Order: sequence, then structure tokens, then C-alpha cells
Amino acid sequence: MAIEVVVPRLGWSMDEGTFGQWLKRDGEFVERGQALFVLEGEKAAQDIESFDQGILRIPADAPQPGDMVKVGQVLAFLVSYGEPAPFEKEGTALAKPQASTSPDSAMAPSPVPAVSRAPATASTRTRSRANATPRARRLAEQLGVDWTMLNGSGRAGRVRERDVAKAASAREDAKPQASTGALEQSRETKDSRAPLAVSRLRQTIASRMSAGAHETAPVTLTTRCDATNLVALREQFKAARRDDDEVVPGYSDVIVKLAAVALERHPLLASQWNEGKILPPAGFHIAVAVDTEAGLVAPVIRDVDRLSVRQVASEMRKLADLARTGKLSVSQMQGGVFTVTNLGMFGVDTFTPIINLPQCAILGVGRIVREPAVVGEQIVPREQMSLSLTFDHRIVDGAPAARFLQELCTGIANPAAWLVS
Repeated sequence: MAIEVVVPRLGWSMDEGTFGQWLKRDGEFVERGQALFVLEGEKAAQDIESFDQGILRIPADAPQPGDMVKVGQVLAFLVSYGEPAPFEKEGTALAKPQASTSPDSAMAPSPVPAVSRAPATASTRTRSRANATPRARRLAEQLGVDWTMLNGSGRAGRVRERDVAKAASAREDAKPQASTGALEQSRETKDSRAPLAVSRLRQTIASRMSAGAHETAPVTLTTRCDATNLVALREQFKAARRDDDEVVPGYSDVIVKLAAVALERHPLLASQWNEGKILPPAGFHIAVAVDTEAGLVAPVIRDVDRLSVRQVASEMRKLADLARTGKLSVSQMQGGVFTVTNLGMFGVDTFTPIINLPQCAILGVGRIVREPAVVGEQIVPREQMSLSLTFDHRIVDGAPAARFLQELCTGIANPAAWLVS
């Protein structure tokens, strides 16, 4: 009997996804556990493995790359040799190929011929997500630019958002300019603004941020801490670098590690509110916000309390690279008990980060500024950093949250002592 190939649910809130591409051809034999197709969920694309084996039969009206598909939707079928797919007529099924008489091929599986299908059009061949970033594809659709004709500036020729914008600008420059009077009349009679398309990722971010702001009792505390020794430690890491391939821990990596140490001492900040109950953390898995072309994602570093700073830095680089290339799996964004987000590189001092449900708290890291400070009886230059902690008041009160923030500042002021303890 034919086995249905359906769209799986990649996340608890997923109702639909974006079909990427088939990884097997129509008529090809599929083994159990082999990657069958690519599906893009809420924040990541994933290779979907086959739970069964058989000959893949793809109907003519199957989704094309970039099409939206519903969870549970039937995409194709797996059939046995000689068995027609449900969309086929009797007598059109594939016959089992004859075994080869060659001694060398007697031990090898017989090749399965692919079923002939209508030739793919140029637009079908070029709609694969690998050739253009999601932002580039959305902007191209809004501006009416055929991105498949562009030479991308990204890795392996991938078309990026700026490539589309540049092409649209060049096209506008080539158009004859209208007279000043005509332009003024156009502005008076028509609002040329068009609403921007909202991606599924942006919708997911909006939904989760709204939940974090409205389904919790959020309170934000801000403070300043002395980061002079943190800056010195960072310089020591750079000076001790042995080769160009070695990952040098950055400020965020050290703060993530220090946050894990502080959370061990204040585990309530890593707890979760679940149906009126407070669940303690099963491990200190920290999510780190990463800005990508597709939108904000927060991959999770597992068991930070058991990792060295260099290991944290290495894991963070790996996850950030996967995030920016759209290759993060759903499992790599789940299980976090605390989130760190750093806007210091943009010159931001303090801000109000929004809780990443079902977590209790999120730490916002601001920029490091060299300022005069009173040390003892003297005014000396010191590196100052701002921190913003948003926490769920249902789980933790202000005083315990303040103590956590105060202790984290102590760790930032004395990072070496904390990291070797």
C-alpha cells in the first residue's frame, strides 16, 4: 500500500511551513532515514528524513520550492515496485529492474530509473532558497525585480538584499524622468506607499515578542558596572592567540559564561512559569540573540556552566554561522533557560529587552565606554558597561533579580577570578 509523505510539525506552534526542495528524484528508491526534502519552519530550514522506504512518486501538482505547505499536507507517496501511486492509473507503475548478471554488480543494489516528468522551467529551477536570501527574495517580489538574473555578491554567488536594491535603483535611473509638475501632481493625487510584505519569520518574531510583553509581568532593571578588567582580559585573549584559525573569545562570550556562573547561584532567574507552577532549570542552556538577514534568531549554547570560555566562543561562532546561512535546526533554538542580547556594538547604552518565553529573564548588554570614575580618593579613567535585565515578576521579585544583576557586575569587574573558580 502506498505510504504518504506528509509535512511534519517542526515546532509546537507551527501550522505551516515553506517547501524548500526535493532531495530525491521522482522514481528514485528511498531508504529509511535518508533525507527526503527541505522544509523551512518558523526560524530554520531542516532536511526532513524518510520514516519508511520505497519508490518516491511525486504528483504533478506537488508544491514547488518556495510554496507554503500545511502541517499534515500530503506531498508525495512511497510505493513498492509494480505498485501504482494513488494519482496514477493502473498499469503505469514502475517495474522492478532486472538484476544485473555482472559479477561486480551482483552484490550492489540495482539502479532505479527516474520517472520522466515535464521539464522544469527556468523559474522553477531558480527558485531554490540556496540561490537568494529570504530578504532578497521578498524585496525582489516587492520591487518587481527578477533576482534570478542577478549576479549575487554573497558566498557562492548568492543574491543578497543589497543586490536586489542596487538592481532596482539602476532600473529607476534608466527610466526617463518625469517633469516636476507631473511629479507634484502625482504626489497630490496618489499615495505611492505600498505596504511591505511580512515574512513568516517576522510574524513569528512579532507573535513571540507580543507574548513576552503581554503574557508575563515584565520588569526591567538597569545598572552600570566596571568592565576595565573585562577589557584587559579580552586583550589577553587576543595576545595569546596562537594562529589565525583560533577563535578569540569576545565580550559576549565572556558575559555568557559569567551569566551561567551567576545563574548557578541564582537559579530562580533560569526557571520557567508553567501553568501556575515554577519549573527549575534542568541545565544552564543560554540563548544568544543573533541578527541575520532573515531576522532575529536565538540559538542555544548547551550546558554553558560546563564549558570553558574558549569552548563557549567556538560554539557561539558555529551557531551564528548556521543562523546567518539559514541552516539552524529547530532543536538548536530550543531548551534555553536564559537569553543574552548585545547591542553594544551599535553604540546603545541601555534598552528594554523582551523576555523570550517561556524563560524568566533576558540580559541586555550595552556598549563599553571609557569614562572618569572615582576609585578610592582619585578620579581615574575606567571602562564602564551598562546592563539591562528584564525579568518575569511572577517568578522572581525585584530584590532577588537585583542581587543577581549585582553579582553579575561583580563577575564582570573580576572576570578572571570567576572563570577559574
